[in-house]
Amino acid sequence: MRDWIKKEWKRIRHNSLARNAGWMLAGQGSNLFLQAAYFVLLSRLLGNVEYGIFVGAFALTSFVATYTAMGSGTLFLRYVSSTHGKFAVYWGNILFSTGVVSAILITAASFAAPHLLNPASASLVVITAIGNCLFGETTRNAAAVFQAFEKMKVTATLNLATSLARLFAVAGMFEVLHHATAFQWAIASLIVSAMAATAAIVVVTVSYGWPTFSASLMVKTTPEGFGYSFASSTASVYNDIDKTMLSHYGMNAANGIYALAYRVIDIGSIPVFAVRDAATPRLFRLGSSNATEVKDLAFRLMSRALLVSLLISITLYFAAPLLPLLAGQSFAESQIALRWLCLIPILRSVHQMAGSAIMGMGKQSYRTATQITVAIVNFLLNLWFIPTYGWRGAAWTSLLADSLLGALNVLVLLWLCRSQYLNRALRESSSV
Repeated sequence: MRDWIKKEWKRIRHNSLARNAGWMLAGQGSNLFLQAAYFVLLSRLLGNVEYGIFVGAFALTSFVATYTAMGSGTLFLRYVSSTHGKFAVYWGNILFSTGVVSAILITAASFAAPHLLNPASASLVVITAIGNCLFGETTRNAAAVFQAFEKMKVTATLNLATSLARLFAVAGMFEVLHHATAFQWAIASLIVSAMAATAAIVVVTVSYGWPTFSASLMVKTTPEGFGYSFASSTASVYNDIDKTMLSHYGMNAANGIYALAYRVIDIGSIPVFAVRDAATPRLFRLGSSNATEVKDLAFRLMSRALLVSLLISITLYFAAPLLPLLAGQSFAESQIALRWLCLIPILRSVHQMAGSAIMGMGKQSYRTATQITVAIVNFLLNLWFIPTYGWRGAAWTSLLADSLLGALNVLVLLWLCRSQYLNRALRESSSV
C-alpha cells in the first residue's frame, strides 16, 4: 500500500494536469466548506423572502455580467496559454473592456430591471450589477491569468480568499444584526467584491507586470471575444433565467427556496469545475492540431468526473433533510428542491467536459449553437411551468435543459472529430 501511494504521488508530481487539477480541487474543496458555512449563515440572516429578493437581482446581473469583459478572459486563456509573452496586452485589454463595458451594462440593467423583476429586486440591481459586472468579472479574469500560466495554486488561493471574505462579512452581520434585509446584504457583498477585485489586480501585477492596451488587437479579437461572451450568456440563461422569472412573477419566497437548493448543487459541482478549469489550457493547446487527442482527453476527464459527481449526487439526495435544520425552517421545502436537482452534477460532468473540448478545438460557434438551443427550450418550458408549478417547474426545466445540453455537446464533439478525420484522409488520398 505504501509503495502504491508513493508511486501515485510521484505520478501526480510529474503530471502537470493531475497536479493542477489537484490544486484546483484542493482549493475548491476548501472553498466548498467556506461556501457551505457562508450560505447557512446568509440564509439565516435573510430568511427565504429577503434571500429570494436578493437572488432575483443577482440572477439578472449575473446574465448581464457575461458581456462585461467581452470574452477577453477566454481570449487570454486561448492565446496566452501557448505564448506567455502576450500577457501584458491581453491583460490590459481585459481591464479596459471590463471598465468601459460594465459602465454601459450597469446603466442598461438599471433601466431594464423594473420591467423584468418585482420592485423589491429591481431596487437592488444597480448595487448587484456593480458587484457582478465590474468587480466580480475583474476577479474572475484575474484568476484566468494564473490559469493560463497553469499556476492553479494561485487561482485556487484567490477563490479561497474571496469566499473567506464573504464568510467573515456575513458572520459579522449575523453577530451584530441577527436579521438583515436584502439591501443591507447587497451593500456588504459589494464591498467584499471591491476588496477582492483590488487584491486580484495587485497580485497579477506583482506576479507578471503592468498591463498595456492595444486598440488594434481589441478590434481584431472583439468578434471572437463576443462569441465567448454570447456563449456564456446562453449558459447563464439556462442556469439563472428561472430565478429571474420567479422574481418577475413575485414568487420571492419560492425563489429563495429554489435558489438555496440550486446553490447547494453549484457547490456540489465544484469537483467538475475544478477538473474542467485545470484542463482548459491543455485543451486549447491540443485543439489547434489534433481533435482526436482533445476528444480522448475530454472523455477521460468525463469518466472521472462522472464517478465523483455520482457519489456527490447520492450524498446530496440523502443529506437533503439537513437543509432546513441548517438554513432555518423557512427553507423547509428546499430539501425537496435539492432532491429534484441532485442529478445536475452528473449531467454537468458530461456537458462541461464535452463543451470545453469543443471550445479547445476552436469550434466555439458549435458550442454556442447547442447552448442557444438549450436556452430557448429552457425559457419556453419555464414560461409554461413556473406560473403553474412555481419552483418545482423551474427544477424540472433545469433537469431537462442539462440533459439536453449533455447529449448535444457529446454528439457535436464526435461529429467534429469524425469530420476532421475524414478531411485529413481526403487530403492524404488526394496527395498520393
